[in-house]
Amino acid sequence: MRKLASLSEDVRQYLLVTFNYWTFTLTDGALRMLVVLHFHELGYSPLEVAMLFLFYEIFGVFTNLLGGWLGARIGLNATMNIGLLLQVVALSMLLVPQDMLTVALVMAAQALSGIAKDLNKMSAKSAIKLLVPAQAQGTLYSWVALLTGSKNALKGVGFFLGGLLLTVWGFREAILAMAATLAVVWLLSILNLKKSLGKSSGKPKFSQLLSKSRAVNSLSAARLFLFAARDVWFVVALPVYLSAGLGWSHWAVGAFLASWVIGYGVVQSAAPKITGSGSRRLPDGKSAFAWAITLALAPATIALALAAGIGPQASLVIGLLVFGVLFAVNSALHSYLIVSYAQGDGVSLDVGFYYMANAMGRLLGTVLSGWVYQVWGLAACLWISSAFIVVSAGIALLLPRQSVQHAHRW
Repeated sequence: MRKLASLSEDVRQYLLVTFNYWTFTLTDGALRMLVVLHFHELGYSPLEVAMLFLFYEIFGVFTNLLGGWLGARIGLNATMNIGLLLQVVALSMLLVPQDMLTVALVMAAQALSGIAKDLNKMSAKSAIKLLVPAQAQGTLYSWVALLTGSKNALKGVGFFLGGLLLTVWGFREAILAMAATLAVVWLLSILNLKKSLGKSSGKPKFSQLLSKSRAVNSLSAARLFLFAARDVWFVVALPVYLSAGLGWSHWAVGAFLASWVIGYGVVQSAAPKITGSGSRRLPDGKSAFAWAITLALAPATIALALAAGIGPQASLVIGLLVFGVLFAVNSALHSYLIVSYAQGDGVSLDVGFYYMANAMGRLLGTVLSGWVYQVWGLAACLWISSAFIVVSAGIALLLPRQSVQHAHRW
């Protein structure tokens, strides 16, 4: 406690924001796995289970856009706390008796959870911009990478946690434990998070929702295609193929994908070291282009290997691991760039707009994943993924380039 008290106020606020984000992410990952496994046990097909999360993605698009505007008006502490409370409510909705747990209710709870998740994420990412001095871009990159990477690693841990809680306690008891834990975190956040964090000096108008920055607009478009490229084969096509095509058990599929997400998060946290931020150069548009072009080769290579019949299982697993490493670096670069590009006053407006594009990409990828796989198979999903990444790389060419960026540490 003495060490904690000796830290600067900004560092303590960063730790609190990170703790809130971590706890929320654990419940979010666990809830997804609980719903997937529970409804699979009830006889729902993988595609039907995936559709339970449709509103989760749709509401994310609007939440990021409106949440950024709301955060600039009332403060990021308020939007983060609203997100935590909404997740408690979403979890509580699932505590009804089994015969009342309808598809409509689950979809409504998932919609509320999607709103909560994106309010929480937008608030956490925006807050870092305000807690790091403008000249300390190296620190900003490291903190953003750590927050983003740890979030994804913990989401993977949440997948395991959801399966464990379902096995040990059952669906209703697991939901109750998560709701109670998150309610305590919400109360601690209300008492300790800085009240004015992220509030704009003026009251941004509703017309300011759309970013007027070319850099932010270009990065948002690149992000949309990047995440559509991931989800077009990862969300529905991959787990269904592993189960139906390769004969993996549902538990094996869940454990593998959870491990992949954890590894993906670890790589994201290490992205500053991988991209060489220890030098005097930080990522820019040229970096985003180079890493995206490299990533585009991964799904194309997997598709070629599958078409040639070269060890389908080994090709897919190895290819997925390579894709995960490269995608994690690409995602971390984008996450740093948006926080760097965002204006300091009303930062959540730019960050919210960017994550709105991120949510649109996930939604596009999710819908295409089910449809394209059902009509043309996994190889088609992989080729579309590669094409989307090439588009993302092309858009990255529009991003600002700087010959030298100084990685000042704080």
